[in-house]
Amino acid sequence: MKSKELSVDLRDKIVSRHKSGEGYRKITAALKVPMSTVASIIRKWKKFGTTRTLPRAGRPSKLSDRGRRALVREVTKNPMITLSELQRSSVERGEPCRRTTISAAIHQSGLYGRVARRKPLLSKRHKAARLEFAKRHLKDSQTMRNKILWSDETKIELFGVNARRHVWRKPGTAHHEANTIPTVKHGGGSIMLWGCFSAAGTGRLVRIEGKMNAAMYRDILDKNLLQSALDLRLGRRFIFQQDNDPKHTAKISKQWL
Repeated sequence: MKSKELSVDLRDKIVSRHKSGEGYRKITAALKVPMSTVASIIRKWKKFGTTRTLPRAGRPSKLSDRGRRALVREVTKNPMITLSELQRSSVERGEPCRRTTISAAIHQSGLYGRVARRKPLLSKRHKAARLEFAKRHLKDSQTMRNKILWSDETKIELFGVNARRHVWRKPGTAHHEANTIPTVKHGGGSIMLWGCFSAAGTGRLVRIEGKMNAAMYRDILDKNLLQSALDLRLGRRFIFQQDNDPKHTAKISKQWL
């Protein structure tokens, strides 16, 4: 609970003892006032020349500084915590307040509610391999990058688990792992697509009927890969980039390439 303000008489005694040369510890021990309160009163006296309560700009906040710090700690620890959960924790701390008050307090710390981005669920091995790939091609020229045709399959969800989740985060942290929702390539209510793109734009998009195998993948490449490269004006010498999916590395796929 919030503590009551000290009386004007007690505040004046603190300043008087400070003027006479007493230190913070001695004043604290003599008047039984926390040292932080003593320091705050003396700072206010030095700045404004008075110990009286100054006119406030508006209604005093229902949240104490301690309550604000507790909210920020909770949001930092769990970015996907909801306002209702934060409201309940404030009540448990003895500071019941509205959701708008909690939201404003969190905004003051630079944290804002945003829709969480969906990112593939990656293991440590996946992350290490991706980092190694990025480092290996870090110094590639822009001319070389313009000649790459990237391709992959993707699943588009039609209903169910595609519900939006909000997350508390600071600007520029949308792709931090704690602020994203991991996704995996399985589940119902979806369609599977193959597509490709380059720096110049997007190539063909193909819907995959049923479960794709190596033979189906080879047929997709046969009908769409070279035509996409022509549409994107990549020329005869371009780099085709795919991942290590078993269908991509199968013997039948390698023979076609």
